[in-house]
Amino acid sequence: MRTLVLPIIVPMGTAAIMLLTRRWPALQRWIGLASAIALLASTAAVFGRVNSGGIQVLQIGGWPAPFGITLVADLLSALLLVAVGIVAVAVSGAAFAGVDPRREAYGYHPLIQILLMGVSGAFLTGDFFNLYVWFEVMLVASFVLMALHRNRAQLDAAFKYVTINLISSSIFLTALGLLYGVAGTLNMADLARTWPSVQRTGMDAVLAVLFIVAFSIKAGLFPLFFWLPASYHTPPAAIGAVFAGLLTKVGVYALLRIFTLLFQDGPSLLPAMLLVMSAATMVIGLIAAQQERDFRRILSFNLVGHIGYTTASLALLTPAALAGAIFYVLHHIIVITNLFLVSGVLLRLRRTTDMKSLGGFYASHPVFAAIAMVPIFSLAGVPPLSGFLGKLAILEGAFAAGAYWVGGVVLVVGLLTLLSMGRTWTEAFWQPSAEPDRTTPGAPLLIVISGLSLVTLAISWLAGPLFDITLRAAHQLLQRDDYIRIVLGGTS
Repeated sequence: MRTLVLPIIVPMGTAAIMLLTRRWPALQRWIGLASAIALLASTAAVFGRVNSGGIQVLQIGGWPAPFGITLVADLLSALLLVAVGIVAVAVSGAAFAGVDPRREAYGYHPLIQILLMGVSGAFLTGDFFNLYVWFEVMLVASFVLMALHRNRAQLDAAFKYVTINLISSSIFLTALGLLYGVAGTLNMADLARTWPSVQRTGMDAVLAVLFIVAFSIKAGLFPLFFWLPASYHTPPAAIGAVFAGLLTKVGVYALLRIFTLLFQDGPSLLPAMLLVMSAATMVIGLIAAQQERDFRRILSFNLVGHIGYTTASLALLTPAALAGAIFYVLHHIIVITNLFLVSGVLLRLRRTTDMKSLGGFYASHPVFAAIAMVPIFSLAGVPPLSGFLGKLAILEGAFAAGAYWVGGVVLVVGLLTLLSMGRTWTEAFWQPSAEPDRTTPGAPLLIVISGLSLVTLAISWLAGPLFDITLRAAHQLLQRDDYIRIVLGGTS
């Protein structure tokens, strides 16, 4: 199914074209927007095929698995790819609000395309080594994007970001070496087929811990999350938006994929370890958010805390819990991307995102305030928005699995999120401010934020059908036989 390669080929080809048009930044913006629309269309086509026809596979060059490069799309991959397409359109549209000329001159637009290519490749690959390769593609692109302007704060954040992620990559590569030494393959389907017969006593635990550590760094789980709030608030809003919306979710995706394929029946200590890390991530992230006085740092700590929702559901390994996790990931990608773009409007208006210099936007910019209200209160979990529905799904999954203490943590952290975002709304939008606006919000940013807010409302309105799809995706993850049979061409 050649459609599978399009989410990788479209941004890769666009990046090459952009390198030839670097002297015309206005043209690059239009090329980027056209490419993002094409990417969204290709991801929608992939989802349509998967939703109607089941798991789709492409063996590159005709080499059969496990010997060649395999691309695979199941419902989880297809749903996340559509979210990548939506974020791509949003970030490309936001570029029309103005990108620093220095960044544009040094490759901002092609780097965004390379980053999108890396994320799409990570969601599509059927091989754990190629997952590592796509991680490195994302790391290179994101490091350069973070360091482009070269001011002291961004360079400091970029070096923290790249150092800790290189450590994560090293741990991941070590785990892959051990895994290959035992199983003789890194193809995901082939591993799922052979692992029960070749695993050694204790090797499950060693490998699972290595993978948890590596992917927890990527996702931003406790105690390995400290790099994220120290770096995500420093680059421009559009870069922060794509980082927050997509990069941590690749870490969550990797955890979902490897644990459902290899460690469903692993040592009982592993789910307990992941549950404790997830609960600590939720609580510490939201407590830290209460102490912050900068809008983007508040968002960064909320991002950390909300990652814990999804990994806690993974640790329960039940269809209902996994379905809630997938639903919440989709909601969170859209909402956190939107909120970082909202921070870009605040930065335009006041030249800062410090809360003491904000306020008064509900009176001075009621349209902007109204559309920003949707992602703010969705993240807070106010009914009937998607954040509330996602938390409710996770809560029901936890209670159904008998993990009542996890449900209690979800309720407490939900209250902390409501307090955090309620205070943010009050201080940034509702209360009066003596600070004057420096410019206008920027029509392109308002259009993009409005579009993402509409997507959030659509997720809320269509939550029932969407949850049915995420429940099917959860069953696909837990029932590996179809995945193995389809990828390996009938070998099971």
